Amino acid sequence: MDRIDGRALDELRPIQIQTGFSLYPEGSVLISFGATKVLCNVTIETSVPVWLRESGVPSGWITAEYALLPRSTQQRVRRETMGLRGRTQEVKRFIGRSLRAAFNLELLESLTCIVDCDVLQADGGTRTASVTGGYIALRKALAPLVENGTLPEGIFLPQAAAISVGMIDHFPLLDLNYHEDSSAQVDMNIVMNTGGAFIEIQGTAEQAPFTPDELQQLLDLAGAGCRQLFTLQNQALGLPAK
Repeated sequence: MDRIDGRALDELRPIQIQTGFSLYPEGSVLISFGATKVLCNVTIETSVPVWLRESGVPSGWITAEYALLPRSTQQRVRRETMGLRGRTQEVKRFIGRSLRAAFNLELLESLTCIVDCDVLQADGGTRTASVTGGYIALRKALAPLVENGTLPEGIFLPQAAAISVGMIDHFPLLDLNYHEDSSAQVDMNIVMNTGGAFIEIQGTAEQAPFTPDELQQLLDLAGAGCRQLFTLQNQALGLPAK
């Protein structure tokens, strides 16, 4: 099978990571997966949500926001000024759950980290790019607090990255662009950590059911893709490869 952009079936799109993209956030990353570009900015607040404070559980919190800018897509997307659409709510929760799994919230104490993921240009895989870039931005934001002793180093759990996989004409594909995503018989978003464990698996048969063997192929492909992403994350963070 030939892909529209000439990639091998198990090949990631060209990935670029620019840290410190925005001046003011505690952590800022512009991440590109091919034509998909997402700006991930982190804000640290010295408070936690009311529901968490009232629970009496000593813990910090990590949450995410997600937005498609109006001309990030081929047709203009309206700004969500009257409330978030269902897809936006679902994606922001996906990002938040994924990132919380990579940090020890109990050691975050009374801090809240807000990760704003704004899609500047969308060509498939915006949520997985948000998780992968959001992790880097969060790590950048928290590193100074660990270095000055405000937070313990144990706050960093095995890092997280996310990638999309899919099945087209019974061929498993890694890192789908929009053209592939819109025509895939199976579409999945998978979040993993450096221990090889799954944090989240979102998958559905768009046209026809898929077999256990095909599922395993997709999981293996996602694992290989995430391992490449971990290396790129570490390079962006100036950390040794794992």
